[in-house]
Amino acid sequence: MTEIMERKAVSGGAPETGEPVRETKVAALPARSDLGGTMEEFLHAFEEFKDANDSRLKALETRGDVLADEKLERINAALDELMLKSRRPSLGGGASAWEAAQAARPGSRFRIGDALEHRSAFDAYMRKGREEGLRQLEAKALSIASDPDGGYLVPDETETQVLSRLANISPIRAIAGNRQVSASVFKKPFATTGAATGWVGETDTRAQTATPKLAELSFPTMELYAMPAATASLLDDAAVNVDEWIAGEVETAFAEQEGAAFINGDGNNKPRGFLDYPTVDETSWSWGKLGTVATGVSGGLPATHASDVLIDLVYALKSGHRQNANWVMNRSTQAEIRKLKDADGNYLWQPPAGVSAAASLMNFPITEAEDMPDIATDATPIAFGDFARGYLVVDRMGIRVLRDPYSAKPYVLFYTTKRVGGGVQDFDAIKLLAFSA
Repeated sequence: MTEIMERKAVSGGAPETGEPVRETKVAALPARSDLGGTMEEFLHAFEEFKDANDSRLKALETRGDVLADEKLERINAALDELMLKSRRPSLGGGASAWEAAQAARPGSRFRIGDALEHRSAFDAYMRKGREEGLRQLEAKALSIASDPDGGYLVPDETETQVLSRLANISPIRAIAGNRQVSASVFKKPFATTGAATGWVGETDTRAQTATPKLAELSFPTMELYAMPAATASLLDDAAVNVDEWIAGEVETAFAEQEGAAFINGDGNNKPRGFLDYPTVDETSWSWGKLGTVATGVSGGLPATHASDVLIDLVYALKSGHRQNANWVMNRSTQAEIRKLKDADGNYLWQPPAGVSAAASLMNFPITEAEDMPDIATDATPIAFGDFARGYLVVDRMGIRVLRDPYSAKPYVLFYTTKRVGGGVQDFDAIKLLAFSA
């Protein structure tokens, strides 16, 4: 143990006050060789820091004390060092000292033991095929996925990483609504009409009003899979993070399949895309169909005032939906739209305002989705709407991995599955531009 001490000259008094000089000791701070008990030592050091700072402020109110300032700086540096050490992860994949301290606090709900045990057992299963640890953990948790024939649930950190990466790659997932469920089918009631109301006088009779109409929407989850392969030498390499490797392998495969299904999926063993629903001219819109605005030209935009049809599409959407609306189109359609100008010769398309921002059209962001159709006769290559309200992505909780070292020797296959569904939940929140006469 080391001590941080403040010392003043022993002989004589203070230079200006003449008061006897005292030797002040600050409580010992640990010279860290291990990280046990970090939280308690950190809090103790912080109390010393506050006491030293109070003393410095009192000294400043009188004539100042340079040594008090030096003491405060030393304690502050020691606190910084403790903080850095406490947040370092332990070697070998264990919990950091900070996590251990949080879990040890009285009444704390922070528990790291189960998570670390699952992570360690999952790593052993992935690398060596040892499934005893996972079987015991998931049987203890009453998991429906504890059957070795069905695979084992990946750790929470891996599942979150995959879903996060999908949100960055799959364009519709990034702007759509999302719900995680534990059942195979998600059912949601939706009020298609509100309660009827009316004006009456003070003494007039009150007639019974009509009740709201509800529509039940059903979103079944379908199985999506990927099967990355690895060699035994890769799995034996301790430098390879198996969790990150799985996430990196499946993210592109899952995102490509999801992106196509959320737009054009027919609902047969896959989510139902919003372009698979019936369409009707916006003037005749009814629940269960998506409204369309025609360009007036078969397979193209009008020769003059082409941007007017885009304005019509924008205002086909109710004001409450326009607040969070997005354009959705592929890159070839966007290339045509970029050429449009207003009456003053200014381009309607605007580049992103920042690194993470999206390009905009008429001040609404553009989402580029390659699975949208190209411009063609009677096609609907441009969608505009509040997709967070209009389209729902349903994820069944849990991503499973089944290790298969036999089917493709010398490779080890990892059959990775997740269940996802999707469909339109508000038919009035998405409008389509139809390139038709």
